[in-house]
Amino acid sequence: MIKQIVNVHHKNFATGLFWQPLGVGNTAQNYARQLSKTNDKRYTLYIEYKSMLGVTDERSGARVGMPSAAVEIVNSLSDLISFLGVFRADKHYYLVAVRNGVIIRDILFDNAEEARQLYTQLAEIPDWGALFAPTAWGMPKSQEKFLADLIGKKITAKLRQISVLKSMAPSILFTAVFVIFGLVVLTNPVNQNPDKKSKINPEIAKEYRRKIEMKKQEILERKIAEEVDQVIEYPYDRLPDVMERAQLCYKAIAFVMQPLAGWNQTYAKCDGDFVSVTFSRDFGTLNDFYEIGADLMPGALVQEISEDEVMVRVNLPELKTGSSVDERDQVTVMRDVATLFQQVNTKADIKGVTDKMLHNNKTHDIYVTEVGVTSKLIPTEFMQAFKDFDGVYMSSVSWRANTRNWNYEVIIYSK
Repeated sequence: MIKQIVNVHHKNFATGLFWQPLGVGNTAQNYARQLSKTNDKRYTLYIEYKSMLGVTDERSGARVGMPSAAVEIVNSLSDLISFLGVFRADKHYYLVAVRNGVIIRDILFDNAEEARQLYTQLAEIPDWGALFAPTAWGMPKSQEKFLADLIGKKITAKLRQISVLKSMAPSILFTAVFVIFGLVVLTNPVNQNPDKKSKINPEIAKEYRRKIEMKKQEILERKIAEEVDQVIEYPYDRLPDVMERAQLCYKAIAFVMQPLAGWNQTYAKCDGDFVSVTFSRDFGTLNDFYEIGADLMPGALVQEISEDEVMVRVNLPELKTGSSVDERDQVTVMRDVATLFQQVNTKADIKGVTDKMLHNNKTHDIYVTEVGVTSKLIPTEFMQAFKDFDGVYMSSVSWRANTRNWNYEVIIYSK
């Protein structure tokens, strides 16, 4: 595998990142740490961009402080929600695919054939906002663009170390070397030859000690400054308004639940930053689905689960977020929620969990009450039940056509 690095304007840019949506309530570093533990590949670096998280490792050639080529291209083509492109990078070929503002492929190929094969496969997906490919390929509806015109003009995000300890290693190592060097210079001549004590200039020794103390103080101040800059951000510091979230999910599900002749709507879900819907085939065909669906749901990402089942996913617009946490303790919150649904004779699955969050080598407990309820009420009506609680987030809501029920998953952050 080649190094996933492209050089533009004498500057290296990382490619080949694994991209994932960054849901509300997740911090980038924590989610990156989770990905590094749950995948076969040991990710060591991450980059946060809008509502996305990209991870990679040093074996790909990436380094701390290196910008992402995909992010720079997305910024340059900000007027396009979806695009597919292959760009020449010296002797290599760089492919980037973006659907509904989400980076779905980001990879550097060693030869044109491999890049062309993946490009051709992805180009079959309808509704790309634009297609970019080398002119020599003769790809229909495509135009050629060059990396030098797209990246390197304004760096917006850079790779960071996932591990806090690793990010501190250079400072620790430098300090250790400096201190050891000072001790050797100051003590070794004295210990090895006591008769030469008088030949050591006390002013020089004093200056060495002063420099060591200055360096230690400088590192300490830098560490304190970094801790101040990286103020801990809890998941409940980025929560959308409860009713705005409910209204958005309700409208989004209505948008994707479009009637398509020959296809039956079976299941729709608003989850995190996306809304999705599943259709099962009746008498229609896949061609019918693409032709009709493209007009009804422009910009949607279509995934063929099988010949008879298709899933459509749409990226949700971002909502303004703020900080909100319930001042009651977790036990009280669980009891009050249980009482709330007992009063209306509705079964609720209530569970209390404690999430762990690592910041500056310290573990912080986050108390979360999880509530699961099946209801006939639409989201804007159902979420009214939580008007007396703070720290509320409707993590998901789904609707099943066969039962005509709404299934809610709500979390409440408490002190």
